[in-house]
Amino acid sequence: MSYLVLDGVAKRFGKDEVLKDASLSIEKNEMVAIFGPSGVGKTVLLRLISGVAPPDAGDIRVGGESVLGTSPEVRETGVAFQNFALYPHMNAFENIASPLRARGADEAEVKRKVQETGELLKIAHVLHHLPRQLSNGQKQRTALGRALVRRPKIILLDDPLRNVDAKLRYEMRLELPRLLKRFESTVLYVTQDYKEAMALGERVAVLFDGRFQQVDHPAAVYRSPRHVEIARLFGDPTINLYPIRPTKGEGGHEVTVLGQTLRLKGRAGLDRPCLIGIRPEDVHVEQEPSEGSFPVELDAVTPLNVRTVLFLRTKEREEVFATCSESRGERFGRDHRQVHARVDFEKALLFDEATGERLAA
Repeated sequence: MSYLVLDGVAKRFGKDEVLKDASLSIEKNEMVAIFGPSGVGKTVLLRLISGVAPPDAGDIRVGGESVLGTSPEVRETGVAFQNFALYPHMNAFENIASPLRARGADEAEVKRKVQETGELLKIAHVLHHLPRQLSNGQKQRTALGRALVRRPKIILLDDPLRNVDAKLRYEMRLELPRLLKRFESTVLYVTQDYKEAMALGERVAVLFDGRFQQVDHPAAVYRSPRHVEIARLFGDPTINLYPIRPTKGEGGHEVTVLGQTLRLKGRAGLDRPCLIGIRPEDVHVEQEPSEGSFPVELDAVTPLNVRTVLFLRTKEREEVFATCSESRGERFGRDHRQVHARVDFEKALLFDEATGERLAA
């Protein structure tokens, strides 16, 4: 039996139906990243789980028991928000201690648990500083400490790294999973950053249109998205998508894409208009022609961290994004020129144009 279960949860604000039939099962001590664009109801979902607001329909169960109707104080949840939400008149120690004091813990227990938490989060040396004296990184750790100090069974993290600098965000992506494992809690981590979701989640739950559209391991969500919108959300630059019209040929279905005629074998449901999706890393660009390549115009070269993005155009003026390593990208310079592209079509994804659903190989 799963430890935390969301069963057909729905929530409406006026005419706006934010969540509708949102269902998710999470194992004990599992860390699940809830990913989706802004406004899809990720924070609302955490509020429902923590008991701050009730769902309009559905059930929330912890350890097999419904928690609907129970107050936030009795639910074993800790919450950390993206805006830190620290009490400005309290120092870091008192901010972290506040959940313990609310439960009437004695002073010895408060001091012991806050000190232990501060040392784990590497902020023991600033526990007596007010929030205005803390860096954003220290504020973030203080907010996290407040969520962790009671050793809650469930930890809800609402995009906690969004307001910290890039260096700290990278460090915490490495450190946070190890830290949370020590608390042996079940963790829901909300984020709008697909890279963060893939880095932190043992599984990724993709939320939009009021429900979870796919829940799977990070690599499976990226390589086998169930819907074209999921394919668009995962990737930078985004996936290349082209409409195709399959025709029945002697060797199976044939399609024309990027000026190339392909035979697609073993594909079901190709008797309809489709979209073919090609990840930029599956487009290989060379200075000279090679087997299977075709000429393209190189419009722009943009270094992007350890990867380089190449913006290409075919003879028919179709746009193509490709990526390569920085060292390879340097060979192309920055000038507009003709180069040659070869696409690994075996890794291409096919989607029904009308529904957006992925067509299985």
